[in-house]
Amino acid sequence: MRIMGLDYGSKTVGVAVSDALGITAQGVEIIRRKSEKRLRQTLARIDALIEEYQVESIVLGFPKNMNNTIGNRAEKSLEFQKILKKRTGLPVVMWDERLTTVEAYQTMAETKVRREDRKKYVDELAAMFILQGYLDFKRE
Repeated sequence: MRIMGLDYGSKTVGVAVSDALGITAQGVEIIRRKSEKRLRQTLARIDALIEEYQVESIVLGFPKNMNNTIGNRAEKSLEFQKILKKRTGLPVVMWDERLTTVEAYQTMAETKVRREDRKKYVDELAAMFILQGYLDFKRE
């Protein structure tokens, strides 16, 4: 059973997918869009990836504030969750993603990814951290 991890942002969606055993998360791609309100192509690409990887559930990053409150970005993620559930028919689990972007930047710095290149990869890496956190939690 493969699980898809998504890092939903205003202009990008980082995508990761688990291995068939649900042990590790691998980055797949970053879906880019011109406007936050334009989701048709983003959803079509997610549909294609679900089919390609035979995904059975989705983990969506839930960007809570550091004080555990729900802000504007988290509200938008909840709206996206509803859209995904309706469109795909798959379960969509919300997963606390606080500090995953920070962790992604730190990992890239430690692995010597050039500073000017980091923005290209951060969303995909954040999606991997979101999904890996969920997979580790499920295993425990």
